[in-house]
Amino acid sequence: MESDDAIHILPLHKWGDPVLRSVCTAVPVITPELIEVACDMVDTMYHSNGVGLAAPQVGRTERLCVIDVPEDAEKEEYAEANAAIPMPLIMFNPMILESEGTQTDNEGCLSFPSIPSPVTRANKVTFTFTGPDSQRHTYTAYGLLARAVQHELDHLDGRLFIDYVLDRTKIAAKLDKLEAKTKRALGIA
Repeated sequence: MESDDAIHILPLHKWGDPVLRSVCTAVPVITPELIEVACDMVDTMYHSNGVGLAAPQVGRTERLCVIDVPEDAEKEEYAEANAAIPMPLIMFNPMILESEGTQTDNEGCLSFPSIPSPVTRANKVTFTFTGPDSQRHTYTAYGLLARAVQHELDHLDGRLFIDYVLDRTKIAAKLDKLEAKTKRALGIA
C-alpha cells in the first residue's frame, strides 16, 4: 500500500441514500485506483472515528470494505486471538466462511450517526478476502472484530444493521429524521 502522505476524506452517505441498499459487484482485478480508494476509505474511517467502512458508505458499489478495531476496544478474552490479524484490513471480495456462537451488543454505523441499537451477531467468524497485495487471506475473528466483519460484509449486500434490530420503535423517529434530511440533500424528497 503506497501513500503520498496526503489524507483524503470521502463524503459519507447516510440513511436515506439508495446507494446503501446496493448489492456490490465483485472486483475482478485490484487496480491502483481501487487501492487508492481503499486508502481513502481508511483515512475516512479514522477521521470519522469508525472501526469499519464499506464501499456503499462512500458511494461506491465494489465489494470492498476496510476495518480497524483497536486492540484496546476489544474485550480482553478476544484481544489476544485477534491481535494476530493485521490492521487495518483492506478487503476486496470478502466472504464469511463459517460463523458460530452469538453476541448481542449495541451497534452503530457511520451512515447512521448517533443511532446505536442492540444487534445480535455471531461471536466468531472465519472470513476470507483478497488484499491489496492480490493475495487471498483467511482469518478467524472474535468479539467486536467478528461483529465489524459481519457488519461491513452486510453493507456489501445492501443489508444494514437496522435490519437486525428487533424493536425499531426506540430509534424510529431518529431514522425518519435522518432519512428525510438525506433525501432533501439529495433532491429526492
